[in-house]
Amino acid sequence: MLQAIMVEPGKIEFNDVPVSKVKPYQIKIKVKRIGVCGSDIHVNHGKHPYTSYPVVQGHEVSAEVVEVGSEVTNVKIGDKVTIQPQVVCGECYQCTHGLYNDCEELKVMGFQTTGMASEYFVVDASKALALPAEMSFEHGAMIEPLAVAVHAVRRAGDVTNKKILVLGGGPIGNLVAQTAKAMGAESVLISELSKYRLEVAEKCGIKTIDAKNEDILNGIIANFGNDRADVIFECIGINVTINQAINSARKGSTIVVVGVFAEMANINMGYVQDHELSLLGSAMYREEDYVKAIELVNEGLIDFDTLITHRVKFEDYAKAYALIDEQKDYAMKVMIEID
Repeated sequence: MLQAIMVEPGKIEFNDVPVSKVKPYQIKIKVKRIGVCGSDIHVNHGKHPYTSYPVVQGHEVSAEVVEVGSEVTNVKIGDKVTIQPQVVCGECYQCTHGLYNDCEELKVMGFQTTGMASEYFVVDASKALALPAEMSFEHGAMIEPLAVAVHAVRRAGDVTNKKILVLGGGPIGNLVAQTAKAMGAESVLISELSKYRLEVAEKCGIKTIDAKNEDILNGIIANFGNDRADVIFECIGINVTINQAINSARKGSTIVVVGVFAEMANINMGYVQDHELSLLGSAMYREEDYVKAIELVNEGLIDFDTLITHRVKFEDYAKAYALIDEQKDYAMKVMIEID
């Protein structure tokens, strides 16, 4: 089978490698779609803090089950599936208390261990979640980033009737906003510099602040009133936006950090303390987040199609990164097609 390997930042090679034998508790999948995410882009630029080379990427996937081990009961041949890409120890405090996304020995397929950028992939069946038969493979590959959003929103607690501000209108920020709205938020607002991403957010039914031309605090008050936002989600991972979140937060409110910071952040912790802000991290997801993500899609509450902007054949994998670098804001979600 063909496997795409990033041998160094910005360089992908294809190798013909054997498919692993399926063990009793495993399945073999034929990979259909791979989504490219912001963390993948960090790897391509050599800026991901926890990835070395060579590395096989691919963690946002949809696939068809083509073989099952003798002990597998949760999926069958022919099922559409997506895969949870975490590899965990199963023994640390977090793993033994249902918090495996925070495993002390966490490895993620496509970053610290082999990802699914290949024609076939053998994986433990426990990591597979069956998708509805009527769901497209493109939408199936979007369940992973949606699970990121679901987990982030859940980190804030019950958002019913809350006012929500999302900093960043990229795919994750957009999905966090859509998820908060779908889970009962009273009003949701995205702050973003890119005119195109603002237009995408509005097509998805989300109100916006043009951060390039409008003061963020003024925009918050204009939309939410003097009580400002109940919860702020930082979905970019840079100094500017985490400080915007802190400086524009209402005293006693909550900030959820979803963005991946490639560089050390410099924030005013004295302000966090004095304003009694709750500053929460959000890392990946658990199975219940995938289940909720699939449920939200089934209920017609999430718009994926507006976010998928480009499609690239598997053999042209490197073109996906070229598109993202060249078109930047206009390349929201790039899909790799393998069929």
